[in-house]
Amino acid sequence: MTDYVSIKNWAEDDKPREKLTSKGRENLSNAELLGILIGNGTRNKSAVDLARDILQLAQNDLAKLATLSVKDLCKVNGIGPAKAITIIAAIELGGRRKQALEATKFIYSSKDAYAYFGPLLQDKQYEEFWILLLKQNNAIIRAHKISEGGMTGTVADPKRIFKAALENNAARIVLCHNHPSGSLKPSAADIKLTEKLVAAGKQLDLGILDHIIISYKGFYSFADEGIIE
Repeated sequence: MTDYVSIKNWAEDDKPREKLTSKGRENLSNAELLGILIGNGTRNKSAVDLARDILQLAQNDLAKLATLSVKDLCKVNGIGPAKAITIIAAIELGGRRKQALEATKFIYSSKDAYAYFGPLLQDKQYEEFWILLLKQNNAIIRAHKISEGGMTGTVADPKRIFKAALENNAARIVLCHNHPSGSLKPSAADIKLTEKLVAAGKQLDLGILDHIIISYKGFYSFADEGIIE
């Protein structure tokens, strides 16, 4: 078993902060970047060792890491609420930057809708239902959260959906909700709700372009699958 060596006693070029400064952020491993956020280690483990433990908890999957809660992160010995919150805040900033970069001003396909909603919803621990309101030319007016629920579902009120659309003079709507479980398969309730909203939209001359289901694994499009025509 290798004896524990504090980061203070590492070679200068191996210390994460110094390495980032001298060699650039892209040359640090995920554990080293996470170690910088953690800051201090414990008596028996360095910050980078703790980072490796966290990555192991997330199965070395950054998408899964982004879904961990403060409670989840605190399961790692040596990680308290303050360090867990720092990690979650950094991940959230990264997600918001990605959303700003990827968000498009027009929605022409399911990929465009996913580019807009993915960074917002793919790491959520609870299910949320959103709509994207569009002009006649598919230009984005705004996104609007309809509801928020638990890990297994949320309720989307058609009245709230169409009220928001009419108040914003929308011509078209993209529906979107996330599956915290990671599953991209629509439930019977998802399909029934979608069909109901499409029918109601036709009565109001509001087109439902698509319904996107998002998880950390990707997305599912009702339009691509022919459920919405």
